[in-house]
Amino acid sequence: MKPSQAVASLAALAQETRLSIFRALVQAGGDGLAAGKIAEAVGAPSSTLSFHLKELAAAGLVRSRQEGRFVIYTADYAAMNELLGFLTEKCCSGSSCQPAARQRSAA
Repeated sequence: MKPSQAVASLAALAQETRLSIFRALVQAGGDGLAAGKIAEAVGAPSSTLSFHLKELAAAGLVRSRQEGRFVIYTADYAAMNELLGFLTEKCCSGSSCQPAARQRSAA
């Protein structure tokens, strides 16, 4: 992943509503969610939801597909994993950082 793409992805996620939307889509799995279900899940008004979805899509983190009269949104897991890989590349000088991460999340 190029640093410019990582910056775009992180910038898209650096907003509370978009982060909530992305997390809801990650939890929904490959089936994804229709826009109305996303709005319900995150408590976002429909008037701003499309803006946030557009920002996430522009960053390459969200995909959409048409199913009948509904647009279904899914997280782009490949992009998410690429971003995580970019962030953790050469982590901890090659040592395992997992125990420290577990301690931090347990606190």
